[in-house]
Amino acid sequence: MPLSVQLHVAAAVGALLLGPVALWSRKGSPVHRSAGYVWVGLMLSAAVTSLFIRDFRLPNIAGYTPIHLVTVLTFVGVGTGITAAVQRRIGVHQRAMRRTYIGGCLVAGAFALAPSRFLGHWLWVQTLGWA
Repeated sequence: MPLSVQLHVAAAVGALLLGPVALWSRKGSPVHRSAGYVWVGLMLSAAVTSLFIRDFRLPNIAGYTPIHLVTVLTFVGVGTGITAAVQRRIGVHQRAMRRTYIGGCLVAGAFALAPSRFLGHWLWVQTLGWA
């Protein structure tokens, strides 16, 4: 598995697991802030590494497929969430981070694990032996 994919998976799985801690911990608490900072770092790492993962087999533009739209949405969502937090617009912050978690972790993860995708094929066919 290419290094870019390994780094992307590590960051994405970390963000997937840490996201609920940041979302459900008491707002403004040290746990919420620490988990949030680490989660933002993991999400940005996943977004940046996704730029190095391209697929020329699927409908694409220069190797970038429709799932790469999530990369753009992740940058926008994290940026909106951070800006809103700094400006103390807590409702906007909460919505931006919640939507970024749902779209960037849950929806993108589900698409990435489709059997026709690299990670899906690796998981379902090569690792688990499901054909």
